[in-house]
Amino acid sequence: MFKKLLIANRGEIACRVIKTARKMGIATVAVYSDADRDAVHVEMADEAMHIGPSPASQSYLLGESIIEACKASGAEAVHPGYGFLSERASFCEALEREGIVFIGPKPRAIEAMGDKIESKKFANAARVSTVPGFLGVIEDAAHAEEIAAEIGYPVMIKASAGGGGKGMRIAWDASEVRDGFDRARSEAQSSFGDDRVFIEKFVVDPRHIEIQVLGDAHGNVIYLGERECSIQRRNQKVVEEAPSPFLDEKTRRAMGEQAVALAKAVDYQSAGTVEFIVDKDRNFYFLEMNTRLQVEHPVTELITGIDLVEQMIQVAAGEKLSVTQDEVKLNGWAVESRLYAEDPYRNFLPSIGRLTRYRPPQEGRSGDVIVRNDTGVTEGSEISIFYDPMIAKLCTWAPTREQAIDAMSEALDGFVVDGIQHNMPFLAPLMRHPRWREGRLSTGFIAEEYPDGFSPVKPNDEEKSVLAAVATTIELLRRDRLDRLSGRLAPHSGILKSEWVVRLDDEYLPVSVGEGMVSIPMEIDLAVSGGAPRTVTSDWRPGEPVWRGKMGERRVAAQIRPALNGIRIDWQGMSVVARTMLPRTAELDRLMPVKVAPDTSRLLLCPMPGLVVSIAVTAGQEVKAGETLAVVEAMKMENVLRAERDLTVSNIVAKQGDSLAVDAVIMEFA
Repeated sequence: MFKKLLIANRGEIACRVIKTARKMGIATVAVYSDADRDAVHVEMADEAMHIGPSPASQSYLLGESIIEACKASGAEAVHPGYGFLSERASFCEALEREGIVFIGPKPRAIEAMGDKIESKKFANAARVSTVPGFLGVIEDAAHAEEIAAEIGYPVMIKASAGGGGKGMRIAWDASEVRDGFDRARSEAQSSFGDDRVFIEKFVVDPRHIEIQVLGDAHGNVIYLGERECSIQRRNQKVVEEAPSPFLDEKTRRAMGEQAVALAKAVDYQSAGTVEFIVDKDRNFYFLEMNTRLQVEHPVTELITGIDLVEQMIQVAAGEKLSVTQDEVKLNGWAVESRLYAEDPYRNFLPSIGRLTRYRPPQEGRSGDVIVRNDTGVTEGSEISIFYDPMIAKLCTWAPTREQAIDAMSEALDGFVVDGIQHNMPFLAPLMRHPRWREGRLSTGFIAEEYPDGFSPVKPNDEEKSVLAAVATTIELLRRDRLDRLSGRLAPHSGILKSEWVVRLDDEYLPVSVGEGMVSIPMEIDLAVSGGAPRTVTSDWRPGEPVWRGKMGERRVAAQIRPALNGIRIDWQGMSVVARTMLPRTAELDRLMPVKVAPDTSRLLLCPMPGLVVSIAVTAGQEVKAGETLAVVEAMKMENVLRAERDLTVSNIVAKQGDSLAVDAVIMEFA
């Protein structure tokens, strides 16, 4: 077994590998760029080596720098994580020449499966079911248009060397093929240094289901069940689960055996994933093989009890797999939510900044539930523009799918992140979405359920009563605490006032306080809007970021933040400002003037911090709704900004190459 290994990656996956290496008694070496000098993985590792400037192309993507770090540190092996150099055969070969072990498959398997075009050809030869498409060289947009017409719309344009949704476009007609071809090639070149793309038939209402495989150098290959990854946005996975609620045992076995056959055909030695798309009739088609550890591997680990990183290290050291196919048992259900630094109310555009508060839920087992959080940040960490916007992967396990989803819902409610915009307000209500809970999924789920984009969740009457009750208990504790401070001119005395009014945004809800005592822990009867009294219990203390308690039999975990003359409550995707006041104060509050937000309808604002790739219009030009105005690049993704209505451009403020802050003015309209 290795004595020291180097992790050629960053963030949560670097931290994840370090944890297993530490468990195995292996010393670890981290590498870092300028932007990651103070990163968590640097602190966790036994040693850390600086490898270059912040851009990945000048640090994490330079195989020579990684090899130099191995030599300087004495590392015998390299774990590449995912992304960066994990699927680059030339890097694997360079390590072998230096006598350094690559913890992953051999170069032949990477070459055969790592390139999407070549892997399709290889799968066809191995008689693996594949999607109809064109795998040759596509000369230009016109050629792409001809191919798409032959295959039949809709089609998928994909980067050959792609991954993570980059360099990928769906086209429903000829104009979208032309635009998508150019965008896909541009993204592929900037992200992977390879502008080749291919075109295949897009299966309508597909489910994305993948099989985890493990192989060793002794000819043993097994599969560890499947993961369903159908909840995607812009072809990037958002929520995953294992097993799939759709597969039956017969289909699972057929997919698993086909995945194993493909892996054996390339002498696969390590952890890998064979991805399929599955139609409504459970017909499945090979999509690609990822010759590396997957981002969503924790859900497989939770239902099988197998540490995939440990298996990868053992296989790379020449050991046989420690488990056989007969010993693989799927136990319970696991769900993973990816926490991204992106604004769900701005079409999920990236957000950057410092994490002024970062408080994940408690990890470990509690009753029938396990909570796991794979992360590479901590409070004070900076989310930069240079790398992927994923902050953490929150996972829950429980005996049943419904229990695992409920556990995820509660864990998300208690996950406090401040300083940046993030997708928690989207993930939390998703856990309560009827279609998700029923398992009626497809890769078009988000686009179908939120065709006009994601909007803030509005509370119903029952949810308003919960929010009002939480706000009331907090205000009662606040006033009681003030009364206990020395030096107060007129501390409260006498009986507790029974009538209150809670303003939730612009709605006023009467609250009646019944029996109980203002204390910690609190137990008090409250009636909201004339409803039946319910007992509210909580041991929340002022200053704690999460209010936990029960309203009747309902468990509640709500995040509390200060707001002007009140508090902001974030719960299950809802965010409201609550102000608790006496009835007379509420009467006067209703008379206060309302401040109107400024009109920005005549401006194109930069929706996220980014670089202006191109300006597609000129001053004085008339533009139709849907036409491209500008392209802005952020976190390796090109974002096309389109006209929301017919308009005339009056002034161009920004220019190509400008680096803009969020809400910076790009152009003005007449």
